Amino acid sequence: MWDPTGTIGRALWIGGGQWAGKSTVSRLLAVRHGLTAYHYDYHDARGHFDRRLARGEHVERDPEQNWVRRTPEKMAADAREIFALRFEWTLDDLRALDSARPLIAEGWGLRPELVVPLLDSPRRMIVMVPTDEFRLHQAATLPRAGSVSRKVSDPELAQQNRIARDRLLAQDAVARAQELGVRVLAIDGSRKTEEVADQVADHFSPYL
Repeated sequence: MWDPTGTIGRALWIGGGQWAGKSTVSRLLAVRHGLTAYHYDYHDARGHFDRRLARGEHVERDPEQNWVRRTPEKMAADAREIFALRFEWTLDDLRALDSARPLIAEGWGLRPELVVPLLDSPRRMIVMVPTDEFRLHQAATLPRAGSVSRKVSDPELAQQNRIARDRLLAQDAVARAQELGVRVLAIDGSRKTEEVADQVADHFSPYL
């Protein structure tokens, strides 16, 4: 793997499911330990825009097709294909980060089967996934988690499909992590964010 600055080789990785607190935990660890944080969702929605256009992607998807007409299984399969493609773009982003500080990269698109082959040890990664009960709690209490943001003919079905897709992707992340020896941390809402960050920091302690 081409890694001219050694940034990828020194990175710590947080993958997993939506709404598990990955971004918040990575920000806390960045402040506590002087890390450089890379947030997959932010770069995928903004920095990768031109690359998506160059590939001829329809960046503005039809929300009806996206959320109502596809099954959760199809949505999850499509997402896994997208994750594999855009992971290469993520690696390009990381190669461009020439930082003296270790890097922590987080995001649901950072899948164990993509990340682990790059690591000297699977301990450089952790997978955070919400329990079903906590995911439903997030949907009920967080505005951006509680509904599909675009107007569709059946908002309730769209949200059901979204939650089912997220569950399938989280289950897949757990299965791949277990196969590859990556630790899985289930998030059920019983611990404060700072306590979860403590657990993740303890896991990464050899590299902090």
